[in-house]
Amino acid sequence: MKWPGFLLPLVDLAGSVISPPPGSEDAAHQNFRGLSSRAPGTSRQPTNTPRTRLSSAEQTDERSIALDGKRIDYKLVRRRGRRGVGLKVDGTGMTVAASLTTSISAIEDMIGKNGGWVLKKLGEWSHRKITPQRWQTGATIFYLGEPLTLMIDAGASKVKVEQAELQIQTHLFVQVKAALHDPAAIAEQAEVAVVAWLKKQALPYLAQRTFFYSKLHNLTPPRVFLSSANNRWGSCNSRREIRFSWRLMKARPALIDYVVCHELAHLRQMNHSAAFWHEVERMCPDYVALKQELDQNDHRFRAF
Repeated sequence: MKWPGFLLPLVDLAGSVISPPPGSEDAAHQNFRGLSSRAPGTSRQPTNTPRTRLSSAEQTDERSIALDGKRIDYKLVRRRGRRGVGLKVDGTGMTVAASLTTSISAIEDMIGKNGGWVLKKLGEWSHRKITPQRWQTGATIFYLGEPLTLMIDAGASKVKVEQAELQIQTHLFVQVKAALHDPAAIAEQAEVAVVAWLKKQALPYLAQRTFFYSKLHNLTPPRVFLSSANNRWGSCNSRREIRFSWRLMKARPALIDYVVCHELAHLRQMNHSAAFWHEVERMCPDYVALKQELDQNDHRFRAF
């Protein structure tokens, strides 16, 4: 794909979808995490995608603990080299990260000390359950804040995704090779095709918005990458690289612009200090309301 000249400083020309190389994140970068919550006073939870094969370097266990007379289930993830105990609460429940050698008593002592926070966050998330996406004709996905009705055509000769407007409704036509009598294969292929389509739309859109706000606020445009993160909307590092989750394309444009401004502000303030938030407000005067809207609704964008 040939990129317009004004986007050349922003994108990696190796392909239309760019994922960050393993281990490339600078230790000094600051992450913007939306609703994925971490208890105050606990160490940072690693954000790598859970492995399907466990090795001696990682162990997982399903456990439970009583907090204020209530049984709370949690997933314990032990990793070699992990420092401290980290608590995270999101739409899937509570996850506890610890080293391979941390005792259960120490882990549950940390949970108990943060029991009020855990119960509060679990209560908040109980109203924000992530509803699984249905991959069938008539189901809805969101694109730039607007609903698209899926129209899936099985048994096609090739996979294809195309957006079209019919009367007052907008549809997303998806062709898949799976046979009509195999709904599981249809759903799997439809999801893969739609995700690829969203990623294809995401990179030029996010690069253009980054370029626009960079020029507007006298910043040298950074390099822009896509990520598949499901627990952060964006990140910025000291190498002037910004990564955005392609899932942002489900949100309305004003929310996307807030995330863009948030990450660009890190080019001047690589922290979350008062000076940083002043910079965000300068770029995006309505950031408080937009951040609140994103925090309250981001579970709607994480179904796939």
